[in-house]
Amino acid sequence: MFILGIDTSCDDTSAAVLGEHHQVLSNVIHSQVKLHQPHGGVVPELASREHIRNIMPVVQMALDTAGLKTKEISAVAVTVGPGLIGSLLVGLYYAKGLAFGLKIPLVAVNHLEGHILSIFLEEQHPSFPFVVLTVSGGHTNIYHVRGWGEYQLLGQTLDDAAGEAFDKVSKILGLGYPGGPVLERAARGGEADKIKFPRAYLSKGSLDFSFSGLKTAVALYIKEWEKDGGNTSGVTLEDIAAAFQEAVVDVLVDKLILAAQKCGVKEVCMAGGVACNNHLRERLSQAATEHGLQAYWPRPAFCTDNGAMIGLAGYYKLKRGETADLSIDVQSRFPIG
Repeated sequence: MFILGIDTSCDDTSAAVLGEHHQVLSNVIHSQVKLHQPHGGVVPELASREHIRNIMPVVQMALDTAGLKTKEISAVAVTVGPGLIGSLLVGLYYAKGLAFGLKIPLVAVNHLEGHILSIFLEEQHPSFPFVVLTVSGGHTNIYHVRGWGEYQLLGQTLDDAAGEAFDKVSKILGLGYPGGPVLERAARGGEADKIKFPRAYLSKGSLDFSFSGLKTAVALYIKEWEKDGGNTSGVTLEDIAAAFQEAVVDVLVDKLILAAQKCGVKEVCMAGGVACNNHLRERLSQAATEHGLQAYWPRPAFCTDNGAMIGLAGYYKLKRGETADLSIDVQSRFPIG
């Protein structure tokens, strides 16, 4: 059995082919970063147009890499939400046409479920039950994962997602887009303890997140810092980046560890674009060891949006007999758990 996984939820066009036991035979990702960089963020209309241009060649490349013909595909799994409506529609309607033409099952996948299960694309992965943090530009959620298709939402962002906060602070600092990688690079040259930005832990024991206050605090600090002439205060741009990053990482790690303790699990995981952050990985590994937990995360190619994780989620939905008909539509908001 070969499953084609397609994801066009935001600004990456991706297709992957999975074989038996969800072995990844190919995972092709076409990035739109250069297209959106001049605008400082994703422009939905431009993103959907780019998906239209790239969906066919990306799928063909995924099939060629896997050494397969289109007629050999057993099922097609596709993201139906959450995400940008225009982008989602490109992937869904292509998948519908393929499923109809080949007379194969269509599997509708929640993008967040893809991130939750992405760790199972790796040889080393947790056992059920475990707790996972999905952290990206659009989402910052914690789930208790009891089994395939069994997810309980424990906490979520009340305003900005962590990745969104990285993008906005990076823009304020004049570092560019996407914010995560460039801000992390800047932070390597700074001293985080020079500035104490706020950590929003909310009410005692809360597993929800809030990063808008931190973003505002950084913006106000930079305003005063620039008045002081920047380096004349003894604080560099790199110090500000490091202090901001530390504030975000502190909250993410503390709440994930707290979630594991509340659920009584011994394994934690994180996924999503922000999970590529090396400082976050180091801090989670350290905290997990201190609390007697085992931490996992996928390789970067499986952290960012990708067709392989959609194919994986589709694989297990197909095994449970959960297929979709051709009347299914996309959903910009699609909570899970």
